[in-house]
Amino acid sequence: MSATLSSHILDTHLGKPAANIAVTLRRVNDNGEGTLLARGTTNDDGRVTPTDWAFESSVDSDSRNITTGRYTLTFDTKAYFDSLDLNGFYPEVIIDFVVTDESHYHVPLLLSAHGYGTYRGS
Repeated sequence: MSATLSSHILDTHLGKPAANIAVTLRRVNDNGEGTLLARGTTNDDGRVTPTDWAFESSVDSDSRNITTGRYTLTFDTKAYFDSLDLNGFYPEVIIDFVVTDESHYHVPLLLSAHGYGTYRGS
């Protein structure tokens, strides 16, 4: 069994979900190096659901499971802000987190052009 992962981005400047943001998921090893596992894009509601992740073809089926360990989510915020004709301060946001059990992990991102916040959601 493995954990599930979802994410959600709320654009706090516009007060609405941030759609069409590219997101990558990496597993981080003990040396701090990340291996690309999957890619996703936020939907119209600003979400990447557990079934939305497109795993890399080079990743074997056992490695596609979200198991205990360290991961990163990287959000391509530059392309998003460029599409809104805004000068964003952060070209990307990287959230580094640890999976400790087989429950569901929801990692929200509260985003504006000059700041962001995150927390473990439900």
